[in-house]
Amino acid sequence: MPNDTQAAPTGATPDASAHQDRPARSGPVEPRRRRPRGWIALLCLAAGAVLVGLALLRGAVDAVAGAHQVPGGVTSPSPSPPSAPASPSPSVSPLPVYQLPGDFPASGPGTWKYATGMGGVLGSSGGLRRFRVAAETNIAGAELAEFTRMVDLTLGDPRSWIGGQRRLQRVPAGSAYDFTIYLATGETTRKLCATGGMDTRLDGVSYTSCRLPGRVVINFNRWRLSVPDYVKGHVELSVYRMYVINHEVGHELGRNHERCPGRGRPAPVMQQQTYGLQGCRANPWPYLDGKRYAGPAM
Repeated sequence: MPNDTQAAPTGATPDASAHQDRPARSGPVEPRRRRPRGWIALLCLAAGAVLVGLALLRGAVDAVAGAHQVPGGVTSPSPSPPSAPASPSPSVSPLPVYQLPGDFPASGPGTWKYATGMGGVLGSSGGLRRFRVAAETNIAGAELAEFTRMVDLTLGDPRSWIGGQRRLQRVPAGSAYDFTIYLATGETTRKLCATGGMDTRLDGVSYTSCRLPGRVVINFNRWRLSVPDYVKGHVELSVYRMYVINHEVGHELGRNHERCPGRGRPAPVMQQQTYGLQGCRANPWPYLDGKRYAGPAM
């Protein structure tokens, strides 16, 4: 840090006044005694030079020692030079997920583990429907918590069915309920849906989800892998999950299938988006801009 410096004051110059001629005196002449004015001036100059030198020496010592005064008169060492800042580690943005890789069970025992705890009331007005959430026991350990979270998140969004003067609430097993939302392996989904006369297979593999009276069945195959139009369109897996929950719950609430209203427009949530978007854009919500969004009836 640069310091302001001042030039040392110069000493007074010696008296240089010239001697004047004096008239001669009669009688014996005493020898003139010289006054020590010049010596005193020289001594003053020397003393000033010493003081200036000491001041300069003190400044040099302080600069070398790096001392500085802090409030209260306490001398503390100057801070060491700052080290170069560490390079910040690059922020890693999570990559979008369109489907999950890896193996997973294609079938299960057909038994269930239920989410515990009472959820809050979703929605502010209208009739109340209570529901349970369950996952097949062979997948529940890894999936039940996330499935429950996604159901609560989806149905609690104002763009979901609560946007239409309806309230929903998740309840634990043992409580009174109106319907159950199941996450089932593909083969268990096929068996359950077949009891209602529905065939969930595509090319011999259980593909779609379904709704039976009081039972919303989400196919674990689709829960992990989404569908071709969503994957090719780079629509994230979480969006498909919200769509399939709202679609099947919509059936439980009395809604029927609808068609794409026109190329480039949002797909109605009751469109069978699992089979293809038919020129529409992926959309998981029954309410857009605060209004019910629907397509032509099938």
